[in-house]
Amino acid sequence: MSCSEDRGDGTDALDTLDDAVAAAAFRRLVRLLRHRHDAANIDLMGLAGFCRNCLGDWIAEAGGIDKETGRAIIHGMPAAEWKARYHVTATPEQLRRMEESMAKNP
Repeated sequence: MSCSEDRGDGTDALDTLDDAVAAAAFRRLVRLLRHRHDAANIDLMGLAGFCRNCLGDWIAEAGGIDKETGRAIIHGMPAAEWKARYHVTATPEQLRRMEESMAKNP
């Protein structure tokens, strides 16, 4: 059974995951992304179809807060500061990969 398949009873195993476990895994992911500044958002988008900003936007949407606050939670600093420190200009190839990857998203 893949991670996204239902369990045969119409439920997705992800939906039955304990919230504390899910939160711990999420925090670990965010801390890894905060540490790995070398993993550029454009490359994350090209490989996985999401990036740090997406995570921040999802937090904002789920929590009823503004996007800048959600992004700051993920970046560990205001998004503008993170961008000034770590943002790299995307190459045409990176943009192409991102567009292809995003097209695969639900």
